Amino acid sequence: MTHRDLTILVIDENAIRASIIEAGLRDAGHSRVSVVHDVHGVGRVIERLQPDVIVIDLENPNRDLLESMFQLSRSVKRPIAMFVDRSDSSMIEAAIDAGVSAYVVDGLRQERVKPILDMAIGRFNAFSRMERELAEARSELADRKVIDRAKGILMKSRGIGEEEAYKLLRTTAMNQNRKIAEIAQSLVLAAGLLEDP
Repeated sequence: MTHRDLTILVIDENAIRASIIEAGLRDAGHSRVSVVHDVHGVGRVIERLQPDVIVIDLENPNRDLLESMFQLSRSVKRPIAMFVDRSDSSMIEAAIDAGVSAYVVDGLRQERVKPILDMAIGRFNAFSRMERELAEARSELADRKVIDRAKGILMKSRGIGEEEAYKLLRTTAMNQNRKIAEIAQSLVLAAGLLEDP
């Protein structure tokens, strides 16, 4: 999907400010732009539209409104660019924790909308890639741990060396068309059932 094919949702209670954002997006070639002026019930709108990117503009946000927007950001897992007129360090920190991809203080100008949107998408994609890589690394580590436990069980029960235990796991996995970690997990579970309580 190219950037021009994106479905973009603009959330802004102020119609004039929303029109600035919308004009900036349309000038950048985005035609699938929807604007919502009522922040209440915006979750249902997001569910219905399934936007690729969300742009939130909060002219003078109070803490409750900001917190509800941060909560929204945590749940939707999409790039979010947020414009606010004023902020403090705790709000900036909360925005980062909530996964807001671009948090712009006092910077709403039509010509800035496109570069900020591009940055939000780029940061979101980079963060998503890092999250995915972290999950894969954790999974690999967990697999390695269970394989080591299974090798230990085989070494103890069969009186074989580590290399032979690994070969046995690998051969069994190939014969059953399963991953070594799955075979190892099954062995560890079975051994746990056979242990004396």
